[in-house]
Amino acid sequence: MSTIDTLVADLEYNTDRKMMVIPEYGRHIQKMVDYAVSLDDKEEQKHAVENILYVMGNLNPHLRDVPDFQHKLWDQLFIMADFNLKVDTPYPITPKEKLSERPERIAYPQSNPKYRFYGNNLKTMIDLAVSWEEGEEKDKLLQATANHMKKCFLNWNKDTVDDAVILKHLEDISKGAIKATDVKEPLASREVLYTQKKAKPQNTKHKKSGKSKYKSNKYRK
Repeated sequence: MSTIDTLVADLEYNTDRKMMVIPEYGRHIQKMVDYAVSLDDKEEQKHAVENILYVMGNLNPHLRDVPDFQHKLWDQLFIMADFNLKVDTPYPITPKEKLSERPERIAYPQSNPKYRFYGNNLKTMIDLAVSWEEGEEKDKLLQATANHMKKCFLNWNKDTVDDAVILKHLEDISKGAIKATDVKEPLASREVLYTQKKAKPQNTKHKKSGKSKYKSNKYRK
């Protein structure tokens, strides 16, 4: 057999390899984990696991300051090892049965609101306002709700809307529990509603006028 035939015979294709449990770590990390699982000596396995965790941590250096980062590494290591490691762990490992559990079904809103452009959460806000006792706090909530409704309406319509229309919708959605007169103050204008968005803070950590963030040319290499 020629050298080329030998090389071709030794080639491994991904379709012939077993599936990786966590592909983000790559094939080599998975092979290291498989090797650690194959070790019968507990001390040797512990030493191999420590080295694997070190390499896994180096692949994600930006996560080292994240709380419980080491705990996540241990969990991921045991998942890749199919929970066949016999080493002691400094953290409680998530049981294999827990990972196979199906998540709880999310309760999607089943209502079909008359005014869809306000969204389903608005009904929750209005129901909450109805349940509150009369007073200053309820007046503030009604005012904020009405202003939010006006902003939602303008996002949908883009034209100026009469405040009386918003208050009429508020009364309809609350099924008459809230009257137009319950909103004590005039609604905010369109200009005010669109200027209430807070400006995003700019990251000026590396920005200096006319200066580069590199202190010398040796960092450019």
